[in-house]
Amino acid sequence: MKTEKKLFPLYTDLTQKKAVVIGGGKIAARRITSLLGFVGELVVIAPLVQPEIRELAEKGELIWKQKEYRREDLYDADLALAATDDSRVNDDIYSACKCLGILVNTASDQNKCDFHFPGLICHDGVVIGFNAAGKDHKKTRQMREKVEEFLKTPGGRA
Repeated sequence: MKTEKKLFPLYTDLTQKKAVVIGGGKIAARRITSLLGFVGELVVIAPLVQPEIRELAEKGELIWKQKEYRREDLYDADLALAATDDSRVNDDIYSACKCLGILVNTASDQNKCDFHFPGLICHDGVVIGFNAAGKDHKKTRQMREKVEEFLKTPGGRA
């Protein structure tokens, strides 16, 4: 019997946690942007990265290790993101994380994710997350945009 996967919106403290992102492309850059304000340490493992990732590393906001992924890169991680364009590497990251008890998000396969990235709004100290369990990214984005517009209106400011 197949059951529908439902995601519980769990808000957790990551301020003392280490996130390791393997990959430096556009998806990695978006996920890094979401995580930066929440994690204690963010490490990117990739031979090449998007310009915005390079700039964040130059500013000291994250650590970029310009190299190919090796399993040892995960050993002290609290959560990991497999965001490479190589499904075999992403599968290896997923397998290693499952063995090591590390929460993992595999960008190329939503079935290999312990958590999803919500659309985020941070407003007046309140964090709002939007997620459709990976089923309808457009609908999720539209809902987030509607709430953002509401919060910009005089009546929407709490």
